[in-house]
Formats: sequence, C-alpha cells, structure tokens
Amino acid sequence: MKVESPNDLFIRLLSEANSGEKQMTRALPKMARAADDEQLVEAFKEHLEETRAQVERIEQIVESDDSIRTKRIKSYGMESLIEEAQELIDGSEKGPVRDAALIGSAQKVEHFEIAAYGTLAALADQLGYKKAKELLAETLKEEKSADEKLTKLAKMDVNRKAG
Repeated sequence: MKVESPNDLFIRLLSEANSGEKQMTRALPKMARAADDEQLVEAFKEHLEETRAQVERIEQIVESDDSIRTKRIKSYGMESLIEEAQELIDGSEKGPVRDAALIGSAQKVEHFEIAAYGTLAALADQLGYKKAKELLAETLKEEKSADEKLTKLAKMDVNRKAG
C-alpha cells in the first residue's frame, strides 16, 4: 500500500494492528497451554478475551467512518514476535523458566502494541476521527494494563521461582 498522506498512514497502521490482533487470538491459547503457573495461564486467557474485544473495536472504527477501510496487510512485526515466543516454547521445558520466558515474550508484544496504538490514537486525533480516537485510547489503556499485570506477576512470583 502506498502511503502518501497521514490518512494513508492511519489506514496502513490500523490494518497492521488488525492483522496483529488476529494473530494474537491464535497465539494466546498456545501460550496459555505452554504456561505452568496458574496465574499466568489465567492472564493469557483474560488477555485473549481483551484481544477479541480489540478486534471488534477495530471493526467499530471501520464502521464509524466511510473513509476508513482496512486493507489486507500482514503485521510482520507481530508475526516475528510470535515466532520468537514459539521458539522459546519449543526450546524449554514446562515450568518456571519457560513461564519467565513467556512473560518476556508477552511483554515484547505489549510494548509493540502500546507503540502502535499510541501512534494510531494520535493520528486519529490529528485526522479528526473522534470515535476512532476513543476506541484506540481504550485499547491502548488495556495494553498498558496487560503489561503492568505481567510485570507484577513476574516480580512477585514467576521470576523468583525460575531463579
């Protein structure tokens, strides 16, 4: 997709976010099955539900304005992060060390998404997409919260068990 304007950039980044969230709806169940710590398993399951809601929010953004249409664009960044997580799963035994690795992988994803949604929300604001800005800000808040939950879980429990 050729990017010649801020609106083109918005569409491109929104399309990538849509792809990334859909990839995560397939990856999170695998991460939950690979985890040993029950709190981590539950965190992945909860975030899967949030991720499904985030996909729905992107659909709401598209429905909110006729000038917004996502394209079939793959998020290669998300694909790479998911591949890294799978390599860690494949290269480790179920237990505390794998759990620590899974948290690290999940936080890489969260940081990637925080950057993406922050940029999207700023562009939506600049372009006057009020509803899109609100929906993107809600997703951004969820991604930051997920990152905080993972940090807390790592510090209070998982990393100590792995050490």
